[in-house]
Amino acid sequence: MSTKGEETRERILAKALQVASVYGLSGLTIGELAQALQLSKSGLFAHFQSKERLQAAVLDAAADAFATQVIRPALTRPRGEPRVIALFDHWLKWALSDELPGGCVFVAAAAELDDQPGILREKLCELQGRWFDVTVRAAAMAVEAGHFDEDTDPHQFAFELHSIYLGFHHLHRLLQRPDAAERTQRAFQRLLHSARSNPLRPKPLKPPLRSGRGGHARRKLLDS
Repeated sequence: MSTKGEETRERILAKALQVASVYGLSGLTIGELAQALQLSKSGLFAHFQSKERLQAAVLDAAADAFATQVIRPALTRPRGEPRVIALFDHWLKWALSDELPGGCVFVAAAAELDDQPGILREKLCELQGRWFDVTVRAAAMAVEAGHFDEDTDPHQFAFELHSIYLGFHHLHRLLQRPDAAERTQRAFQRLLHSARSNPLRPKPLKPPLRSGRGGHARRKLLDS
């Protein structure tokens, strides 16, 4: 059973996650969070001790929510293409969730922290590295199951899928295109189609050699 202090911390992080999805981690301020949650600044500060620790805790909270909403449901699906599809579908729901008014907090944080060395960047890299590895492993299992062609590179597949995620965020959040989700689905289906195993097609027969000029040489080659 959660204590009052733990419940308060969870409330703080839930609100902070919403703020970070819109304004970024740098947009988190203890004063504004305290005011929004009707807490004292000193009371809120006591839970984290510094703004950087608050920001790190928000990334951890986002990772927990992501695992609950995206990864774990997908892992209940059969290995192979069904699991790859589930990972994509749950990610899209995550990015469109009302709980994240600014979209995927990790995409926002990546743009914010990519050139900012330090603890927060290291934590984000670790979390995003894990997510990339999950996608790689899911693609590898699809190859092992025979759902994807044996020549499919799981790392390349993961790269292209994550590129689709970034494209959706850009089209949906920045450009506010109403067709962002539809185009993202279309791009994903095209990626799946390119990775799927296809029966070997018979090689086309070479056209017959024509007689005429050079015909004697060609016949001689055929007879040899």
